[in-house]
Amino acid sequence: MAKLPVSSVVHDLPLPQKRRSTLKRRESIDGYLFIAPWLIGFVLWVAGPMIASIVLSLMRWDLLGPPVWIGLRNYETLITNQLVGVTLWNTAYYTFLSVPLNLLAALAMALLLNQRIMFQSWFRTFFYLPSVMPAVANAVLWFWILNPDVGLANQLLRMLGLPESQWIWHPVSSKPSFILMGLWGIGNTMVIFLAGLQGIPQSLYEVAEIDGASWWQRFRAVTLPMLSPVILFNLVIGIIGSFQVFTSAYLLTNGGPQNSTLFVVLYLYRLGFEQFNMGFASALAWLLFVIILIFTLIQLRLSDAWVYYEGGDAK
Repeated sequence: MAKLPVSSVVHDLPLPQKRRSTLKRRESIDGYLFIAPWLIGFVLWVAGPMIASIVLSLMRWDLLGPPVWIGLRNYETLITNQLVGVTLWNTAYYTFLSVPLNLLAALAMALLLNQRIMFQSWFRTFFYLPSVMPAVANAVLWFWILNPDVGLANQLLRMLGLPESQWIWHPVSSKPSFILMGLWGIGNTMVIFLAGLQGIPQSLYEVAEIDGASWWQRFRAVTLPMLSPVILFNLVIGIIGSFQVFTSAYLLTNGGPQNSTLFVVLYLYRLGFEQFNMGFASALAWLLFVIILIFTLIQLRLSDAWVYYEGGDAK
């Protein structure tokens, strides 16, 4: 019988308890050192400000004098303040229309760009680029396009013999105009859908085609179920983002006309950094947080009925 090398025998022997505890302690220290930059940043820039905003929401503070404790009075004002209701309505209108339209447009674009066509990579890049355009440049571009006098949109309507519009400068058409502007930045959502489409096994389509399934039947029975986790992700992210619309409204209309584009985050900015009412602004921020959290939890709860996970139950 062959003898094992001494080094192998020594290596297989169990380590003493003291040495094992020392190694475990060193691994723990190394782990904390690796996560320390993120942990410090999280405490300083996320957890710390959140805790501070909770405290500020219970105070009256104008940034100039010392804060004064007023309890739940800021939250009571949220119920009676008319502008809060206006901002919630504007934001809800924008969210419930823009999110479904963005998802449909991004999915349709991803389906088209998933086909084998010439210059496929160029088309993908072309449709993705608007989503990485700086927000200020994007707002300036749409300011020119929607200008009621010399804008490209009204020039196109004149050529087609259609009535012109005031776009973002009229209370009726302002929010639909912002929804239209939102379709410009569907590139990120499109790329995620495209990645999901490319992850669907081609064998499923081949089996469905052999069974005589049409394009629509293959899309409904194969594509949508296999893509449902990606749809859920884009839906949740889209709702969170739409409730926080700010840059375009601030730069183009600043809440007008007649407060028709005064969204929650824009009003929050006005309260905190224009009116210096940091306590009320913090209360409004926490109201927005609770609303987004509720909608997210609802989507996650309803996902059990329509989201398919290939590996079975995701829970």
